Amino acid sequence: MNEFGSDYITIVDEEGNEFELELLDTLEYNNEIYMSFLPADINIDEENPEMIILKVIEENGEEILSTLDSDEELNEVYEKFMEQLFDDDPDDEEANDA
Repeated sequence: MNEFGSDYITIVDEEGNEFELELLDTLEYNNEIYMSFLPADINIDEENPEMIILKVIEENGEEILSTLDSDEELNEVYEKFMEQLFDDDPDDEEANDA
């Protein structure tokens, strides 16, 4: 991984298709680790790119990325990522101080 710039990973789906993803953020929630990604080949002009959220699980002593177990879990974690994203916005902090 690069010390500067974006982090990219390549994942393989069940059909053997490879996808390159750009890591956006990592979040710990309910004693689980979640990572959010954007497709690396995303069109910069696209207004609402689809965020991909994967969970870090341990399988046979190795950390792997997995899809989330339910839509409810996905929605909760998505909301937490959005809160974290907007909490990190320095302009937003000024509005909260008023």
